Amino acid sequence: MKRAAVSAVWCFLATGLFGADAPVELLDIDGKVHAPLHASDRKATVFVFVSPFCPTSNTLTPEVNRIAAEYAHQFAFYLVEADSTISAGDAKKHAETLEIKTTVLLDPKQLLAKWTKAKITPEVVVLGRDGKTLYQGRINDLYTTPTKKLKEPTTHDLRAALDSIAAGKTVEIPLTKAVGCLITIVP
Repeated sequence: MKRAAVSAVWCFLATGLFGADAPVELLDIDGKVHAPLHASDRKATVFVFVSPFCPTSNTLTPEVNRIAAEYAHQFAFYLVEADSTISAGDAKKHAETLEIKTTVLLDPKQLLAKWTKAKITPEVVVLGRDGKTLYQGRINDLYTTPTKKLKEPTTHDLRAALDSIAAGKTVEIPLTKAVGCLITIVP
């Protein structure tokens, strides 16, 4: 009974915290404060949940870099370290090792993962200006299971979603299944 009450309170707080005008602020790996839910000059905000401990996530980082570079003029991009225990120093080392080119946010309380219901690294959540989820799921279909991958992806889900949003259209497939490593959510 207590757990249900706590869940109801969390949902109420999350709705209030993460509305379109939410003042959510997170630090990046350099200690700079970001309000990632405020991308008023962009069509949407792209969150990519990552982990330095997930080979699937690390393998897809170059593609995330390419996508972020190509779409940065229309979308705000953030990589979110999904592991609540990762230090800023370790996250920075991860970003440097993989040559991550976009802002990496630390979310030690996993507020974004909890609110968006992200469960996998890498998993993408694209939020519209109003805070509604426009797309959630995989970057592409390179991985068929966490340990089995194709030679090349055949479906580029994130790119297709961003192209639709940029054109002012509804995303044709707004939810796909992300493949990778489970995010351990801390209560």
